[in-house]
Amino acid sequence: MDDMDKYQSMPMAGEHTNMKIFTGWVLLSQMFGLASVILVAVWMGNFRGGFAWQSNPSLQFNYHPLFMVIGMVFLYGDSILVYRVFRNERKTTVKVLHTVIHVLALIFSAVGLKAVFDSHNLATKPMPNMYCLHSWLGMITVVLFGMQWLVGFVAFLFPGLSMKIRTAYKPYHVFWGLAIFMVALASALTGVAEKAVFSNEDYSLKNNEGMLANCLGLMLLGLGLTVAYIVTTPDYARQTLPEEEQLQLTQ
Repeated sequence: MDDMDKYQSMPMAGEHTNMKIFTGWVLLSQMFGLASVILVAVWMGNFRGGFAWQSNPSLQFNYHPLFMVIGMVFLYGDSILVYRVFRNERKTTVKVLHTVIHVLALIFSAVGLKAVFDSHNLATKPMPNMYCLHSWLGMITVVLFGMQWLVGFVAFLFPGLSMKIRTAYKPYHVFWGLAIFMVALASALTGVAEKAVFSNEDYSLKNNEGMLANCLGLMLLGLGLTVAYIVTTPDYARQTLPEEEQLQLTQ
């Protein structure tokens, strides 16, 4: 390797700084995500009576916000970030990780939905389902998420599909992935507001439960903004590896 090759292969100082900033943003997103999960768990566990399954419908409901935040917000956000975080890994490996995290998000969300429907239907005085804006947004989120996962699986992991079709579909997959994440956040925020107002009689008095709910909303907002910033910043985009470029040329 001559001096010019050595120079070109050496990372520039600006690139090191850029990656440090990128790492900081990723860590911040994880802090917001973990804080959201912890706060909703504390809210449901300490202020709303804890958790139970079917033996107590009101306590079964408490699984709903916890599992939906874990699935449709925290895990979903991480599944979006894997292409940025694992930027130097083989694309096939990252695709599999992306898909597995999506499956986990779907599982948590399915259990969360069952929890809320059971809590309404099994209550002493059954409650109506799907009547509020939060429930509409939530169902739209889960349905779109499932469709996005299915189409993405066929487009990017199903063998035999041409590179031309995959390349043409990719911008739509990226757009809808982020758009559905934003709808999920809107659903979560309306759910937090609804629960805080209707289940806490002293919410207007700024009691501890109300302030915790407000902090949860801020953490969810922070997570959404940081994830959106990371995935829309061109400097943080995943670079195609040489072997991937060669593969594209041969297909």
